[in-house]
Amino acid sequence: MATFTKNIYLFLVLIFLSCQNPTQKVQNQATNPNVIIIYMDDLGYGDISSYNKGKLKTPNIDKLANEGLKFLNGYSSSATCTPSRYALLTGTYPWRNPRAKIITGGSLIIDTTEMTLPKLFKIKGYKTGIVGKWHLGLGEDKINYNTVISPGPNEVGFDYSYILADTQDRVPCVYIKNGRVAGLDSNDPINVNFDNNDYGLPTGLRNPELTTMKWHHGHNGSIVNEIPRIGFMEGGYKARWIDEDMADNFLNKAKKYINENKNNQFFLFYSLQQPHVPRTPNPRFVGKSGMGPRGDVIVEADWCVGQLYKTLAENNLLENTLIIFSSDNGPVLNDGYFDAAVEMLGEHTPSGGLRGGKYSLFEAGTRVPFIVHWKDKIKAGVSEQIISQIDLFNSISKMIGSDIRTKDGKDLSNLILNNAGEGRNELVIEAMGKTAYRNKEWVMIPPYKGRKIAKNVQIELGNSADYMLFDLERDPYQKNNLAKKKPEKLKFMISSFEKIKKY
Repeated sequence: MATFTKNIYLFLVLIFLSCQNPTQKVQNQATNPNVIIIYMDDLGYGDISSYNKGKLKTPNIDKLANEGLKFLNGYSSSATCTPSRYALLTGTYPWRNPRAKIITGGSLIIDTTEMTLPKLFKIKGYKTGIVGKWHLGLGEDKINYNTVISPGPNEVGFDYSYILADTQDRVPCVYIKNGRVAGLDSNDPINVNFDNNDYGLPTGLRNPELTTMKWHHGHNGSIVNEIPRIGFMEGGYKARWIDEDMADNFLNKAKKYINENKNNQFFLFYSLQQPHVPRTPNPRFVGKSGMGPRGDVIVEADWCVGQLYKTLAENNLLENTLIIFSSDNGPVLNDGYFDAAVEMLGEHTPSGGLRGGKYSLFEAGTRVPFIVHWKDKIKAGVSEQIISQIDLFNSISKMIGSDIRTKDGKDLSNLILNNAGEGRNELVIEAMGKTAYRNKEWVMIPPYKGRKIAKNVQIELGNSADYMLFDLERDPYQKNNLAKKKPEKLKFMISSFEKIKKY
């Protein structure tokens, strides 16, 4: 009788335990997915082969697109990196923040009291991490790289951060882990200056014979790994990165983060540095594209995406992970170094034939690859609806059961998950502090003073003495300015644009 009672007791305990945390965890995971944002740097609309615009082959990114939902009208908020990253993480137009400009060694531009995507996830119990490029500023004043650097990613919601401070063409050429320079020798402190070479060290300007990559414009400061950079740096030799290993290093950190958090709900911002300059593919990828270093680093990045996908599959996480793939802005070829990006381009079209590029108010500045993938949840398809990276905040908030919203973003969760419903009708885009407006198929660019073409990079900027108005449905490459032929439409666009700017 005692044995029977004991067995009944154990049976009841097992039933009780089965109704507790493990089941609840499974239910929560089924409702709220892990989220990984894979964010490229200067990748164009035509650089992904699944968009059928260029000649590069990107089979792993294509896999995400072919298994998931590919947006043909997906936008970053800005034609440059820092503003786009600000908008992505805050769900707020960058032109509302006067500090959201390209940063070179500057302080953090996100207020630590501001709501951000990682904070949103933390409220819902997620682990949060960033691996890769940051470029949103660090600290509150002049940065001391020899002590704890704060505020930074960890102060705006990330539990874990392993980052580049700015970009790989700027000093200091070190990784920063949770606010400290990784591998720094305290007996070899880092000094950084962006104004003067007070350290008397060789530079790209004075000592080109010490470089293996020649600067074209702007990049003629300190020489690190035989590459001249923006700014001047001394010290920190043991902590300095190896450019050719950067992609592998970030990939390994991202994989490790997934492996360590596979039993938790997590958000990972995997922010790749490719194909931003200087383009330094690992020797395994040199020559793989036939288009020089720019093509090779895109092939390398595509491989990294495949390895990340494989890690998720090995951990049985694909069925519970929403993957969002995009780029911070459109493409640029010669962005400061002689690396044969122009000469070896061949028939490839990084912009996909769109007008402009990085730095530009024309379409190629902000219309970028935009792919969402969630195995067995998001059906394979293509959407022509307009979506912006600004919308990810509100859309994800809805997906994970939060009521927090931003005023600039739209909740497009139904569009993302079900390819159903309308996207946004209107959008303000930004480039170098100037703004333009899209409403459905129409785009209006106000008159702006300045050069029409950025000479160094050979990209049309969108500056003109007159208004420009384009019908993207009939004229996707913006060849025909209809401002004078459609005065009523222009008037409507100007009025609608001003309402958003005042809102």
